[in-house]
Amino acid sequence: MATAQDKLRQAAVSAFAVAMRPLARILLRCGVTWKEIAELLKVVYVDVASEDYAKRGRPANASRVAILTGLSRREVRRARDRLANAAPDALAPLAKINHASRVLTGWFQDPDFVDAKGKPRLLELAGERGFEGLTKRYAQDIPSTAMLKELKAVGAVATTPRGRLRAKMRYYSPATPDDGAVLRSGSVLEDLGATVAENLLRAEERTRFEGRATNTKIARGARRKFRDYIESRGMAFLEDVDRWLSRHESTDPKEKSVRLGIGVYQIQDDGEHK
Repeated sequence: MATAQDKLRQAAVSAFAVAMRPLARILLRCGVTWKEIAELLKVVYVDVASEDYAKRGRPANASRVAILTGLSRREVRRARDRLANAAPDALAPLAKINHASRVLTGWFQDPDFVDAKGKPRLLELAGERGFEGLTKRYAQDIPSTAMLKELKAVGAVATTPRGRLRAKMRYYSPATPDDGAVLRSGSVLEDLGATVAENLLRAEERTRFEGRATNTKIARGARRKFRDYIESRGMAFLEDVDRWLSRHESTDPKEKSVRLGIGVYQIQDDGEHK
């Protein structure tokens, strides 16, 4: 007879299998084999076990990590070597996404870059209140010419006939296929997964907000209307959250800061429901 622990393990494996399906779809499209992911999973297991079971600020030792993960001590050492030798710029494309998003958010919210109606102003390229100033304020490590080229490439910025710059999108989304777009997908799934894991593992404390609204009896013909509804209401909600976050942004460089935010995504299952 299955014990409570056996049932918990099986539930965890089943949850992982379901969660992996969209990731497997991305990986297959990118030509990544299961062997590559199997090796990477060892590294992730070692990294998480070392961090989550650390004592007095020191990572868990190799023996304990081996017991927790089921890997040999040799495999643990190999995984740690791989982590130690990871390229420091491995997440550079993701950093690019974050910088571009900050620039666009600033353009839509910063009083220096919006008009009297709160809409993003048309900007000249140069000047403190031009695109150069905007980029310097929100992505100072990125040359304004490189930032402009990227934002134009994804359709977030356009040039008017008079040569000024117009913001067309509030949020940065890389064009596909693109390594940045793939990295962004991982970042989005990480944020969602981190919230789900936090709520499962710390049930005794106040949990992070996580909720869904779904219905399996919706006519297929209503999909477009729902998409339009979500794009309108969802964007309005995100803009409101953006304003709240901006009002509470720390201006003290010595103060410790955290990353806060919320994600909104559409759910659609095209399978037949009866």
